[in-house]
Amino acid sequence: MSRESSAKNKYKRNRFRIGLTDGLPIGLGYFAVSFAFGIFAAEGGLTPFIASLLSLTNVTSAGQFAGVKLIFTHAPWFEIAVTVLLINLRYSLMSLSLSQRLQPDISLAGRMLIGFGVTDEIYAVAILKEHELNFSYMLGLMTLPITGWTIGTLTGAIAGYILPLSWRSALGIALYAMFVAIIMPPARSSRPVLMVVASAAILSVIFEFTPGLNLIPLGWRIIICTIIASAAGALLAPVQTEPTKKSASISDKAEESAGDQNG
Repeated sequence: MSRESSAKNKYKRNRFRIGLTDGLPIGLGYFAVSFAFGIFAAEGGLTPFIASLLSLTNVTSAGQFAGVKLIFTHAPWFEIAVTVLLINLRYSLMSLSLSQRLQPDISLAGRMLIGFGVTDEIYAVAILKEHELNFSYMLGLMTLPITGWTIGTLTGAIAGYILPLSWRSALGIALYAMFVAIIMPPARSSRPVLMVVASAAILSVIFEFTPGLNLIPLGWRIIICTIIASAAGALLAPVQTEPTKKSASISDKAEESAGDQNG
């Protein structure tokens, strides 16, 4: 019995180490991005402790950036909550997809912890694994990215109080560069994504410079632009499921066959 227990513990440690290895590149990338977020948070008046605590409990770049920006403008809490919820809503879909790959013996508490640590990059790495995902591997995969995100924010926030203004301004551009880096690859390879991104950008400009519309609070502008752009993308470029594709293929073949017979 002890031999089986020892073998099981060894397997768990091995899976944890593999997860750490897979998460190392993500953690390094998160450190660089969260450093810029830390500077942004410090410029708005947040202390290094609050900024790093915010990163530790959120682990989301776009959601944190939007939420903190709304906090700086003294937006109502409901407006902040709805904005961050919409931005982070994709994580629920990722978690739902990932739950189908988890080992059945993972407890509810373990699944909730894994759900907390799901990000775009962690999901992308985990979902490509051929084997079932156990708790030890997922814990290892999450550890360095969350650590890098938190420490990067703390370091950036401290630097925000030390570095000259010119340096802080230059490093602050990294946050916007991150969003461009996230958006451009899928936009170049997918016309629907490009359409949604372009429409959201156009709507943002309209709301920013149109008299009357620019009086709407920033958070609600983000919410309205997100809903309109997403709805337009869903209506104009719906995802075609496999059965639909097969039906279309069968229909095409039937038409070709009918054409041959008529010919």
